[in-house]
Amino acid sequence: MRDTSNSANTILTRRNMLRSSMASSLLIPGIAEALAVDDVSSLDPKTTHFPAKAKNVIFLFMTGGVSHIDTFDPKPALHRDHGKEIQADHPEIKDRPGYERIYIKQPQWDFAPHGQSGIEVSTLFPHVATCVDDLAIIRSMHTSHSNHYNATLGMHTGSFAFSRPSIGSWITYGMGTANRNLPGFVVIAPKQTYAGTQVYSNDFLPAVNQGTLVVPGVEPVANVSPRLPVDKQQQEITLLQALNKLHLKDRNSNAALNARMKSFDTAFGMQHAVPDAFDFSNESAETLDSYAIDHGSTTGFGWQCLAARRLIERGVRFVELIDTGSAGNWDAHGDMMTHVGLAKNVDQPIAALLKDLKRRGMLDETLVVWTTEFGRTPFNNTAEAKGREHHPWAFTSWLAGAGVKKGITYGETDEHGLRAEVNKVHVHDFHATILHLLGFDHERLTYRHAGRDYRLTDVEGSVVQGILA
Repeated sequence: MRDTSNSANTILTRRNMLRSSMASSLLIPGIAEALAVDDVSSLDPKTTHFPAKAKNVIFLFMTGGVSHIDTFDPKPALHRDHGKEIQADHPEIKDRPGYERIYIKQPQWDFAPHGQSGIEVSTLFPHVATCVDDLAIIRSMHTSHSNHYNATLGMHTGSFAFSRPSIGSWITYGMGTANRNLPGFVVIAPKQTYAGTQVYSNDFLPAVNQGTLVVPGVEPVANVSPRLPVDKQQQEITLLQALNKLHLKDRNSNAALNARMKSFDTAFGMQHAVPDAFDFSNESAETLDSYAIDHGSTTGFGWQCLAARRLIERGVRFVELIDTGSAGNWDAHGDMMTHVGLAKNVDQPIAALLKDLKRRGMLDETLVVWTTEFGRTPFNNTAEAKGREHHPWAFTSWLAGAGVKKGITYGETDEHGLRAEVNKVHVHDFHATILHLLGFDHERLTYRHAGRDYRLTDVEGSVVQGILA
């Protein structure tokens, strides 16, 4: 007679349960899979190296390379010297076909001072310009690569050649999360940017620190709506967990199975938490209008910005918004006038986000970061060329919120915006500063992998003390 208590039949029963409607409804893509391979206790809130000024981050990434000299870094000398030939004395210029001779190209937008600080911003960003008294604008950024893929990878991971953990993964690894019913690291993007999923990959960090991609639309997170009534689902998960415990008992507390069991509880909680986070029906018409959201719309950069605020309110540590909408990206080789539509798409929503956070008292604990992967050349092979090329030697980023000085500019480029010259800030310094604001010594936030200790800033980086409040 067959022994129905043997482990083979227990496994078969578990498999049948996993095929049930309850189990399949809880297998939210990217969530259960990540939680299944690591001890989810690594998501518990953790103590930082020293008291943190910021508890969470909203990271605004303008993919494609925003022109610093047309937005946040005014250079009157570009108008004065428009059409002037300059020496192509750098190998990256010399070796590029068509750049044997290069000429200064003036900006196509005017700059004007704003706020009590009098910081100059171009007419491309009239709404963000109203927020300058809350910004620390770094005009001396520089990076290590001129290709989109590498520079984008570097801005997100600190590595310009190899896949490494994303900054969001490092932060959730170091801090844990404040809401176990939501991922600690969320990326909201209509489509992938350069370097694809590597920009939010956990790489060698625990899989629970991987970013969760949210695609704006009617169903931002797939398969999150329950397919059964809550009471029925609770009965089935209780039974499934009981079978899992029997299975675990014979396997010496297998960590992967233990994490898988916990993942069902997390996914169960997400069924309520995720729809609630992305349901804007209780937001006022005034709020929706301020973000430039058409009532009932579930797309657009304004939608991304409001979703970010709602996720941060609910304890998500790191939210990245990638500007990859229908307007294209900021890679303006052919015509700088594409910056007009791109800026209009993000300008009002970003300003609304800053003002909304400030009004709610959330900006005191939230760090808002605005950046791109590199700048654009202040020259071209003819002065009348419509576009600008990739420019890694100088670009602009800014920060606002927790622990950041208000209404300042930091660093300078030369008179033509060609190179960062005063108080230069490399991407590694930028990352070190963000980690510092979150309570971490960037040299001590490490992970042992393949025989060495890795960190976000590789073997470089210094905190930019000049922007810290």
